[in-house]
Amino acid sequence: MSNINLIDSFQEFKEFKNIDRPTVISVLEEVFRSMLRKKYGTDENCDVIVNPDNGDLEIWRTRKVMEDGFSEDDDLEIELAEVKLLDADMEVGDDYIEQITLESFGRRAILAARQTLVSKVLELEKDEIFKKYKDRVGEIVTGEVYQVWKKETLVLDDEGNELIMPKTEQIPADYFKKGDAVRAVISKVDMLNATPKIIISRVAPEFLQRLFEIEVPEIFDGLITIKKIVREPGERAKVAVESYDDRIDPVGACVGMKGSRIHGIVRELKNENIDVINFTNNISLYIQRALSPAKITSIKLDDENKTASVYLKPDQVSLAIGRGGHNIKLAGKLTGYEIDVYREAGEEDEDVDIEEFSDEIDSWIIDELKSVGCDTAKSVLALSVDELVKRTDLEEETIKEVIGILKSEFE
Repeated sequence: MSNINLIDSFQEFKEFKNIDRPTVISVLEEVFRSMLRKKYGTDENCDVIVNPDNGDLEIWRTRKVMEDGFSEDDDLEIELAEVKLLDADMEVGDDYIEQITLESFGRRAILAARQTLVSKVLELEKDEIFKKYKDRVGEIVTGEVYQVWKKETLVLDDEGNELIMPKTEQIPADYFKKGDAVRAVISKVDMLNATPKIIISRVAPEFLQRLFEIEVPEIFDGLITIKKIVREPGERAKVAVESYDDRIDPVGACVGMKGSRIHGIVRELKNENIDVINFTNNISLYIQRALSPAKITSIKLDDENKTASVYLKPDQVSLAIGRGGHNIKLAGKLTGYEIDVYREAGEEDEDVDIEEFSDEIDSWIIDELKSVGCDTAKSVLALSVDELVKRTDLEEETIKEVIGILKSEFE
């Protein structure tokens, strides 16, 4: 039997990553049965046999031997005179079984069949990829960067499937080049123009949650529960955890000895600052913990409007707000309350150490100010812009920016 590019290609079909052999064989059989129906009008008296190991194909056609002149359907029956020329031992009533060769279909039909075969297998492949990844949304996947574009990065998983990571789903400090290994969480799976589109993310809270499950066995085993995660990707994250076993310290377990467990997560997230806090139903205490590392003096809650007025000592205000306002913003998201920060009454005359502004002012600028004796906020504000320019190596624009930050502390 001639293979004519059809059976030769069986090897490539059966190697498809996400399709099992029985499925491929059933597709092959259906393609050949379609060819038989086109040629003979029916395939009900035909057997199609595909060898799953080497792709060898056999097609057998059975027709009933009829007396001459009594055959009503040449596709199902054959007259005695005709069958005697093929097999002299045949008699009326016997079943004549003949092997159908691929050549008998004609080259055009074979090429069309091959095209149909490729199309059906590719369609099955796409469906299988879609089903596989649809069930894995929320899981971490590891892949290799294949192509980096301006708005997205193409990643291939270990089976060569294409995963898309848009720029919006990348941590701002992420920088990838071809061949880099990358970890992300599967965030969305869609079927676009009959092709699965798998979106992966490194900024989703689920990514941080899965990293904790990998690093902290107690979370994976269910001894510690992550109640909520909020993130400003690449900047700061807050994770509320709870343990139902009083013997387990959930925060200590998540951080690990000398930070051993959380360090790996921080590195993966490009040095994102991660605050792990104990969850509690006591809203006042929860907000207090959420504003860590700032220490709160007092708090007033308005449960109806979901707002909280937090009072702190002057040196704690900048800590509560955090660099770029990330700390207070995340605390609000974590607790579900809109948080307003106030300097504690009666403390207006207190000065604030310049080091307390390290979240908002670069350390080298602070060092420059301290070198000329300005080690508190008010000592800086006591000097004019021109005086500060003369005394330091700082530019006027930088000094004005620093003064604005320090002034806001006392407003």
